[in-house]
Amino acid sequence: MAVAPQQSFSSLFQGFNSLPNAQKLGMMVALAASIALLAGLWMWSQVPDYKVLFSNLSDRDGGTIVSSLQQMNVPYKVADGGAILVPSSQVYDTRLKLASQGLPRGGAIGFELMETQKLGTSQFLEQVNYQRALEGELARSIQSLSAVQGARVHLAIPRPSVFIREQQKPSASILINLYPGRVLDAGQVNGILHLVSSSVSELPVKNVTVVDQNGNLLSPVADSMALGGLDPTQLDYLHQVEQSYVKRIETILSTLIGSDNVRAQVAADLDFSQAEQTAETFKPNATPTDAAIRSQQSNESSGGAGQPASGVPGALSNQPPGAASAPLVAPSAAANQGSPIAASNANTHKESTINYEVDKTIRHVKQPVGSVKRLSVAVVVNFRKEVGKAGKVSFKPLSPQEIAQINNLVKEAMGFSQERGDTLNVVNASFSGGEKEEIPALPIWKDPANISLAKEVLKNVLIAVIAFYLVFGVLRPIFREMAKPKEVVHVKGPDGEELTEEEGVIYEKAKVQTGYDENLRAAKDLAKQEPGVVASVVKEWVEGA
Repeated sequence: MAVAPQQSFSSLFQGFNSLPNAQKLGMMVALAASIALLAGLWMWSQVPDYKVLFSNLSDRDGGTIVSSLQQMNVPYKVADGGAILVPSSQVYDTRLKLASQGLPRGGAIGFELMETQKLGTSQFLEQVNYQRALEGELARSIQSLSAVQGARVHLAIPRPSVFIREQQKPSASILINLYPGRVLDAGQVNGILHLVSSSVSELPVKNVTVVDQNGNLLSPVADSMALGGLDPTQLDYLHQVEQSYVKRIETILSTLIGSDNVRAQVAADLDFSQAEQTAETFKPNATPTDAAIRSQQSNESSGGAGQPASGVPGALSNQPPGAASAPLVAPSAAANQGSPIAASNANTHKESTINYEVDKTIRHVKQPVGSVKRLSVAVVVNFRKEVGKAGKVSFKPLSPQEIAQINNLVKEAMGFSQERGDTLNVVNASFSGGEKEEIPALPIWKDPANISLAKEVLKNVLIAVIAFYLVFGVLRPIFREMAKPKEVVHVKGPDGEELTEEEGVIYEKAKVQTGYDENLRAAKDLAKQEPGVVASVVKEWVEGA
């Protein structure tokens, strides 16, 4: 058994050597082409599937990322649109590695610009570089939002002045490029406004303007609606109040009939008018015994005994008295004589003032803003679901007692007030089936996963079919033909004796050469005997050429 492969190889080699040179060359070319085709198919099957790593990159970021990929020995491709492709198995790992290096930077230059400052830079250039770096950092922060694809920030920072009247506040303008189909709500816009305002010294929020890529103004215009008598915050508050009542009603009813069996709507009428009232009232005076004394003043004076002033006015009366002398009348007699005069001139004066407190009430009343003036509530309750013995589902309306119970619960939940004119309407009705629109499933041939799998399988099957055809349809028949043992042809010489193989080859060649000589001699004889026929044949050959 071990001799068979050697014999097969020997017969194959002999068969190849027995072929003419042209067939040998064709055989070698066919074999080389088959091997090259198989190698190409194998390499094609080993080519990884490339996916997008980053797209819409600036030239600066693209060059930096390509350099990093070359350092990390990661294969990559650059598409026509500027997208960078890497093998699908390395997409997420590469993104994480590049993110650790701060790539991509989004085309904005941040505070790394300050690291390249040169010696001798002027103060003006330093201020410009600082402003550029601040704008770049703000743009990077805004681009970190999920809905923002790109952002540009422009800051207008005035020069400081020592005069208060000439001081100006800085301002900022932001251009945002959003992803297709994405929008920013009011909360996100306010977040951007406060982010920029808090990052720049003395920048008020009202001086920040946000515009999207379509030119739509996203930042609110100050006092634009207030001048027209409208306030968007009031509408938001009204909506919150209505939703609060709806949630309270549905929550309390869902415990009885289920959350899917009740629907409620509330229309609230709120009073946003602002009113202030100041009143000053006085009560009637109380009786003196019950009144409170505020202040009291008493004054009493009395006149003593003695003669009134008398005498002749003049200089003598103003002079000091002279020397004392003995009286002509005794003191006792003089005293007895003057007492009636003193008694008749004695007097007493009393004066009393009492101030009582007066009742006074000062009231300052400020009416609350946003108070509820009226509520209108509508509630729809579904029929009760019942399952029969046979498993048949049926819906039956609620009883009047249950409707009354639901009505009372809703009134308590909404704070029903007849005085302010609240209305309530509870309806028991069967909900519609609410047939959901069935989204047809994607056909198998349109499913992206199946398409990817089919491509991979088709590629492998195509490689296998081509390899199978080359091996069993081309190479194997050739090798089999070459491996066949060569049939020995017995060549006989002119005398009838058998010749060897080499002698037979020589004899055949000589025979071919002899036949050629005989044919040439016959053509010459024909030309001599029939020159017209030969001339016509040659003429036809020349015309045909």
